[in-house]
Amino acid sequence: MNKEYCIAVVGALGAVGSEMIRKLEESSLLIKKLVPLDVKEAVGKEVTFRSSSYKVSEAKAGAFEGVDFAIFSAGAEASSILAPIAVKEGAVVVDNSSQWRMDPSVPLVIPEVNPESLKDHKGIIANPNCSTIQMLVALKPIHDTYSIKRVVVATYQAVSGSGNAAIRELQEQSKDVLEKKETTSHVYPHQIAFNVIPQIDIFLENGYTKEEMKMVHETHKILDKNILVSPTAVRVPVVRSHSEAIMLELNNPYELHEVRDLLSSAQGVVVVDNVDTLSYPMPIDAQGKNEVFVGRIRRDESVVNGLSLFVVSDNLLKGAALNAVQIVEKMVEMKIPLL
Repeated sequence: MNKEYCIAVVGALGAVGSEMIRKLEESSLLIKKLVPLDVKEAVGKEVTFRSSSYKVSEAKAGAFEGVDFAIFSAGAEASSILAPIAVKEGAVVVDNSSQWRMDPSVPLVIPEVNPESLKDHKGIIANPNCSTIQMLVALKPIHDTYSIKRVVVATYQAVSGSGNAAIRELQEQSKDVLEKKETTSHVYPHQIAFNVIPQIDIFLENGYTKEEMKMVHETHKILDKNILVSPTAVRVPVVRSHSEAIMLELNNPYELHEVRDLLSSAQGVVVVDNVDTLSYPMPIDAQGKNEVFVGRIRRDESVVNGLSLFVVSDNLLKGAALNAVQIVEKMVEMKIPLL
């Protein structure tokens, strides 16, 4: 008989947590019980899952007894405290924060890219950064075939990556601008409505932001430590779905039709690439969809074996909630022992 699982979602009422529950509902996983967990103030609120209602409990010690998988989207600070508690109480943690990503003892996993890393888990598995996930899903088949030497990437990241407060800020500022009123900024250091901000997270000593260096370090850990990565992360006035302009320098020559065929057959990738019909990936079309969309596939003629792509994906789904649920599905599929 196939095992039925008890799955907890920490941060169940947040933007990503809500999507995690929705993706679990759509999953083929046999789930006997959902345990929605959140902050103390949310206790007693109800979550509907597969026609049953579950009351939110406080995420704290004792909440993970009997839980098989605990999927976290509660931020790094909460994860640093609660993830080890969950593991001690018997749950495998899939964490969406940055807390455990670069811990050498914690697998950092994209199921389409490095599922074999799941076998090395010691109770905690890290979900990569949203921008890294969509980029590497697109780059994995290219790297396997032609070997990537260098990546130059500019991201155009939606405000939902900063949470519900950022969505409200964009909406309120847009209204103020259209009504010719003065705007106020709380989430971002500058007005985001009708603007782009070339800063995501804090600046580091090397002049890059923390978000940018996440893409560098995570690419090295997940795909290949020898790939050179130069990112620029930009916040744009889009509610949902991140976009990326990616320029590659490959170690080996390629044919464009071969690259298109590779991407068209890659797991989790949809090619949208027809300039005659003005078909290319856009955030508005990716919203609510599970796949990573790739288009504007063309030679970068400024460098030998250069290749340019435009990649779009829903940051709350494949960039966060969906990838976490897919990690659980992959562990079950590969029959990897939990603890």
